[in-house]
Amino acid sequence: MEQKKFEYNEMSYDNGSMSAGMNQCDMGCMPQQSMMCQPIQECPQERVCHRYINYEVPHIMPCNTRIINHHIYRHTYTPCFTSCEENVVSNVYDRKCCF
Repeated sequence: MEQKKFEYNEMSYDNGSMSAGMNQCDMGCMPQQSMMCQPIQECPQERVCHRYINYEVPHIMPCNTRIINHHIYRHTYTPCFTSCEENVVSNVYDRKCCF
């Protein structure tokens, strides 16, 4: 990974370790008079905030009901019996002497 280095005047910041030049604020900031040191450029910080946004998406889904009527005809047969009668007459003659 590439090492990033930021410098400002004689102060340097190198991947988390800071080193100051001898004539910057090492010993010179301690006397009775108050002095303001030069600002130190820090590495930028980033905060990540995850936001979750919910959406309600209505869907229209047509639903058709089909009714199918089945008409079933059951045919039944009732036999109607008829009958007829025939009479056949036969004449049988015995041999008699009279005829």
